[in-house]
Amino acid sequence: MTVTRLTRTGLHFGAGALATLLVVLIGTCSPNQQSSAGTPNSETYRQLDLFGQVFQRVREDYVETVDDQTLIHAALNGMLQALDPHSSYMSADQFEEMQVQTSGRFGGLGIEVTMENGFVKVVSPIDDTPAYRAGVLAGDLITHIDDEAVLGLTLSEAVDRMRGEPNTEIIIRVSRPGVEPFDVTIIREIIHVQSVRARAEGNVGYIRISSFTEQTTNGVKKSFEELHAEIGPENIQGIVLDLRNNPGGLLTQAVAVADFFLERGVIVSTRGRTNQTQQQFNASSGDISDGLPIVVLVNGGSASASEIVSGALQDHGRAILMGTKTFGKGSVQTVLPLGDHGAMRLTTARYYTPEGRSIQSTGVTPDIEVPLARIEVLETGAGRSEATLRNALESESEETDSAEDPANDPEVAAVEEADPSLEDYQLQRALDLLRGLELFRPKAA
Repeated sequence: MTVTRLTRTGLHFGAGALATLLVVLIGTCSPNQQSSAGTPNSETYRQLDLFGQVFQRVREDYVETVDDQTLIHAALNGMLQALDPHSSYMSADQFEEMQVQTSGRFGGLGIEVTMENGFVKVVSPIDDTPAYRAGVLAGDLITHIDDEAVLGLTLSEAVDRMRGEPNTEIIIRVSRPGVEPFDVTIIREIIHVQSVRARAEGNVGYIRISSFTEQTTNGVKKSFEELHAEIGPENIQGIVLDLRNNPGGLLTQAVAVADFFLERGVIVSTRGRTNQTQQQFNASSGDISDGLPIVVLVNGGSASASEIVSGALQDHGRAILMGTKTFGKGSVQTVLPLGDHGAMRLTTARYYTPEGRSIQSTGVTPDIEVPLARIEVLETGAGRSEATLRNALESESEETDSAEDPANDPEVAAVEEADPSLEDYQLQRALDLLRGLELFRPKAA
């Protein structure tokens, strides 16, 4: 990882420190060097001088006193966030909190967010968190936080306002397509991210990955081994890998999960402007599932690392993707520590699937489109039967006619008594597909 450091002197703004800042900003350029856009170095000096003039006038003439650190942090954030939604500056406290998040335990509401048109957009809620239980959905826009408008705030500022002490209340206003904006009251909690959950769905193994944290790889391997033993190696029909509403996480974990099910070939590659950003990750031999059929569930909340896994398995023909189109977050962010002053998150490359497809802004399209839906029992005219027809022959048995009672309709009863997974239409379609594939698998002699 490239590490950029600024000296303490370079970020301290006392008397005469502005000149020091300019030296720090341009000190990496040689006098004859030009910018990547072809602008002469002298023009860079003039632009930096403009920054210095604006900074000084704000210090002297703004209606209220603003400390230098606040101005500099805002300038750094503005410069980075003008590039793309994912580049940003992090103070020392924010950098420390980011490191806690990737370890799988952090405080807040339990949502992964980005910025869109000045509002906070929910990439996905995290399973079994306050926001998830309150009904917050992927794609929701948060327009107000405790009656304060989000418009005008940076992403970091908005996130800071949503975080707080456990057991404290927050009210967010949600804008959702087709619905009038509404308020949601949420009680903050310490978020414990259990990134992997698993269960047997009959003879199919179901593995849910909610995010890619440091525990994900071990969690997937352990879950598969337990399911394999529970169902039995001779009975297991396939695997459902559920990546819906998975906002991503650590690249190394995504590569390792894809590698579990691939024997060889490229998993993902990254391309940027520098040699350090040109990387390719390849699968090692060995498929822990020994070639079992796999269905990967994705939706609009599947982003970043989950798109890497789904794209790799799809390109290699190793899995069938089912659901709806993914989020399309295919850029690489490198965290560059700045000594004691926090860090900057900078977009340095793009992700590419094994076939060279860029995920950025396009997402991954599933092989089988299955929208989110609800299964309902429909009226089938159970009141009509042979017994209701004119001059119908009577039954010789003494059993009462149950055809007119919908409660005794075997088709209705079968649906009502079905597995609870029927409530998840997309999952049910995945299970049906795997069970259908099993019917065509060659049987041992």
